[in-house]
Parts: sequence; C-alpha cells; structure tokens
Amino acid sequence: MSAMNAIQPPANPADAALALVDRQLESSLERLFALLRIPSVSTQPEHAADCRRAAEFLCADLASLGLEASVRETPGLPIVVAHDRSATEAPHVLFYGHYDVQPVDPLALWNSGPFEPVLVDGPATDSGTERCITARGASDDKGQVMTFLEALRAIRAADGRYPVRVSVLLEGEEESGGPSLRPFLDANRDELRADIALVCDTDMLENGVPAITTMLRGLVGEEIVVTCADRDLHSGLYGNAARNPLHLLVDILASLRDPHGRVTLPGFYDGVEDPPAQVRETWARIGGGDDALLGPVGLRIPAGEQGYSALEQTWARPTCEINGITGGYGGEGFKTVLPGQASAKVSFRMVAGQDPDAVRAAFRAHVRARIPEDCSVAFHAHGGSRASALPIDGPHLKAALVALTEEWGRPAAIVGSGGSIPVVKDLQEALGMDSLLIGFAKADNRIHSPNEKYDLTSFHKGTRSWVRVLYALAQAGATPG
Repeated sequence: MSAMNAIQPPANPADAALALVDRQLESSLERLFALLRIPSVSTQPEHAADCRRAAEFLCADLASLGLEASVRETPGLPIVVAHDRSATEAPHVLFYGHYDVQPVDPLALWNSGPFEPVLVDGPATDSGTERCITARGASDDKGQVMTFLEALRAIRAADGRYPVRVSVLLEGEEESGGPSLRPFLDANRDELRADIALVCDTDMLENGVPAITTMLRGLVGEEIVVTCADRDLHSGLYGNAARNPLHLLVDILASLRDPHGRVTLPGFYDGVEDPPAQVRETWARIGGGDDALLGPVGLRIPAGEQGYSALEQTWARPTCEINGITGGYGGEGFKTVLPGQASAKVSFRMVAGQDPDAVRAAFRAHVRARIPEDCSVAFHAHGGSRASALPIDGPHLKAALVALTEEWGRPAAIVGSGGSIPVVKDLQEALGMDSLLIGFAKADNRIHSPNEKYDLTSFHKGTRSWVRVLYALAQAGATPG
C-alpha cells in the first residue's frame, strides 16, 4: 500500500482550537486587560458600581461566545450565569470563578497603577526571562477566569460548537466572604447542577509542573476572651495574689498540643485518614524535602506531627494554630500592669472527615474546663467550613491529568492545599457536585499584595490547557449529575 493510500490516524479534535489560541493571543490579552482595568474591589462599598461593571463586561463576553448569559441580582453583588443550551446530550461542566479583587493598599508599593495592566519582564531564570501581566486581579482571579473564556472562544471559532455542555458561574464576593453565593446555589440548584465543576483559582507546582488540587482543608476560627479582675491592676500590689489572664491564657493555649505536635482535643482526629501510599510517594518526589517549604522563610525543622513531612502537614493533616494574643500593655516603654483581660485568636485547619461544629465544641469545652471559678471566658466564632476531597480514581480526574500532561510536557500531579476554598464545599453540598481545581498561577504571583502578577505563559498555556481538558472530558463521558 502506498503512503498516499495509507489510513491516516484521525487528527486531534483540539488541534484547530489550539492553533487559534496561539494566533489570537494578542487579542486575548486585550480582552483580559479591559477586565483588569475595572477596579472591582468587593470589600469597599465605593467600588460597588465597578463590581457591577465587571459583571456586565463578563456577561457581554459570555453572550458573544454563544452562551445564554445574564447578570443575576443578589442581596449583595451580582452573580453572572451563562449556559450553552445546544449540547444537551454531552457531559455537563460548570465553570466557577470570581470577578472581584482585593484592595490595593499600600498603593505606594506598586510599580505601576494597580488597575493599569502592563506586560513587564519578570526575574531572570535559568530558562530565560518570563513576561508577566501586572495588575490587581491578574492572577486572582481575572487572569484565571479569562483562560477558560478564551479557550471557549477558540473552540467555538474552530469547531462551531463545544465538546461538552458548558455552564459558567462568576461571583463578585469571593474576596469578601461570599455571603450571597450559598443562598444563590440553594435557590438555583436545578439550573446549576452539572456532572462536574471546574474551578480555576489554584496554583501550579514549581518548574512548570501542572497540578490538580484534590484536597482542600476546612477552617474553624475562634476568638477567646479571658477575664479575671474587673480592671487592670498594679503588678506590684496585686502580683501573685490576683490571677493574671495572660498566664491563664498561655497555659490553655500551650495545652492544645502535646510534645509531639498532636492536637490534644478529644475526638479531634476522628475520621482523619492518611492519603493513599501512592499519593504520598508522589508528594515525596515533587515536594523537594522539608527545606523546600521551610527554607525560603528561614526555617528547616517541621514543627507539627512527627512522622509527616512538612508538605504532608500542610496538605493532608489537620492543624491548630495561634494567630494572635492580646492583653496588658504593649506600647512604648514599660508599664507594670497586671491586665484584667486577655484574648487570643485560634484557627483550626481541618481535613476530610472532620466536623467543624464538633471541633469548635471540643475546643470550647477544653478552654472552659481550665477557667477558675472566679474568672470567665467568652467565645466569638469567626467562620467555619468543612474540608473537601475529590476521589483520585474518577474518570474526570484521569482525563484532565492526561490533558494537562500533554500540554505542559510534564506529568501532571495530584496535590493538596493547606488553604480553604469554601465554594468547593458549597458546590458539593448544595449541588451534589465534585470539583476539579485546575489553576495556572504560581507561588510567587503576589496575590493580595502589591505588584500582583500572572505569567504570560500561565495565561497562554492555561488557555490551551482548558481546550485540551474540555475535549478530554467529552471523550471520558460523564456520570449523570
């Protein structure tokens, strides 16, 4: 058989869209820059109109992609929803992101206007100089959101349709606690439920290794106020005789951990399981040892539970941390005061299997049991959310890992996160959906800080990655939602 007559393998259906992503990079950047110029700071009421302007910008952009898009009102800032109504038989994905950004203070530390996006040269590395997009929201989360929208644009132009059924949900209160999102999900669960959620608000690993975050820790925040005397006292006249609330408080806080780093609250580890052995082995290969995490901050010895690496402690183990202590006199000079009151802020990061309400109750019981009869304690809750975990053997995860590996040329990794993204648990509880957390940010993107950046490679190859992931999810099929 001649070469002319040989059966050729079918072309990758994503190839045409990938070529368009490359050719349209400049126009994609123009659209991103237009969004970055909108100062959509959700925590500052004076920017409420700007937040609405960002929502309307995204709504119009989604409509231009052939989606049925609308700006939905909430008691707070609006939520943007869009649907592809044409592919009813295809697997259904719901993409989540947020258009609001953090405040820009301190403004004097910015090298350029925080809402005047620019392309600049990043630090020189062994592989050359990376071009970076600098602006508030460049990484968190406008740049990440636009990787997905630009992938949809290329697919639609190349193929005329999407390989999966696409829905999009973009909120405007993620940076201010997201009070409107969960009620919105509960009220619209039939409309929003899909086979899998896609969340682009996470990082890659070092050296351009793509990653899918499958574990997020939950959070319990508590503030305790210990009161002894009814006013501050002279430490010479009352020292030893009167109870010092700072002594009492630090004794209580010290009792929360044993000498081996384990949290001492009864039942704290109920439901906690170690990651599978193969996952821990992968983390050991990619983690670079304890020094990789601790060295850049001037430390080298892990302080938590013995028998776990620093990476495992932050990704897969629960914690108890003291975030601040207040009491007595802390100003200039010296004042020999015995304070009447002292307070502390304590947080717990929890993993899958733990109940935040049970942890909060155990903590309060632990503290109350150590308060003398003539003293008192008050508690103030500061939020609580459950951890979430994605099964590592699911078809969606496997398909996405292959797609990311093809794009970046390095095996995609399954990772955990020490942080908390409450929307993932909200999507799980309100809509019964797991989430694939695929992000292209880097650890040095300076999110929430001056000179926030997003590498041009992250934006370009992130867009290409979503093209590959959407076609891979279509081929993998979907479990009915």
